[in-house]
Amino acid sequence: MMMLPEQIVAVPADIGGAQITLQTTIYKPPGAGPFPVLFMNHGKDGGDAHLQKRATFPVISQEFVKRGYAVVIPMRMGFAGSGGTYVNSHCEAKDNGEQQANSLFFAMQYVMKQPWADQEHVILAGQSHGGLTAIAAGSHPIHGVRGIINFAGGVNSRSHCDWQGALVSAFKQWGATSTIPSIWFYGANDKHFGPQLASDMYKAYTGAGGKAQLVAYGPFKKDAHGMSSSPDGVAIWWPDTERFLKSVGMPTEIQSKD
Repeated sequence: MMMLPEQIVAVPADIGGAQITLQTTIYKPPGAGPFPVLFMNHGKDGGDAHLQKRATFPVISQEFVKRGYAVVIPMRMGFAGSGGTYVNSHCEAKDNGEQQANSLFFAMQYVMKQPWADQEHVILAGQSHGGLTAIAAGSHPIHGVRGIINFAGGVNSRSHCDWQGALVSAFKQWGATSTIPSIWFYGANDKHFGPQLASDMYKAYTGAGGKAQLVAYGPFKKDAHGMSSSPDGVAIWWPDTERFLKSVGMPTEIQSKD
């Protein structure tokens, strides 16, 4: 896999009265742009969020940059090199998602002022906790956002609460206010969000009026939760994603090198 030229910026944010910066990774194709933008949102590892590595999503970044996209990966409040403290409210999925979306909004505000960003062609995506973030953010009207890609989105709690019920309820509320089309990928052997839970979230979201297509793609290796980060996963997610991107007026052609 070729190394992409990488830029790391400290995006200013004011979250809950705290003036912080968000450690944000940017990959861009050659040239001045403007480029369509993919905002890719990270998951949550176990343990202290500040000890989590800066997310780079090499597989996904590569696929989008070679098709002419700028890829922006913000570390949210309290994660890796971003300021502030991660709020652990896993039993309150709706509130948790909204708090995560706040960080994304500041990153978007910053990026959409850059001359290289095409303000009319934006995609929100995320894996795991980042998928939850993208769905939460997409429940608000945001100029230029044409679609959402949810890779195994959710948040689960190790404490004794009905976190599954909280997730389904959150997705129902987000579906009621979202107007942005989305595509969801959940595998049969996902250790965090299995097929039944994925189906329940999907039914709640679409039943409330949300626009989504669920791709339930069966088992992947030992744990489908990591499918989108594996080079072998591209064959699963790209064909459906390509159709989805075309349907919302986003580019999909590989850019020539000349």
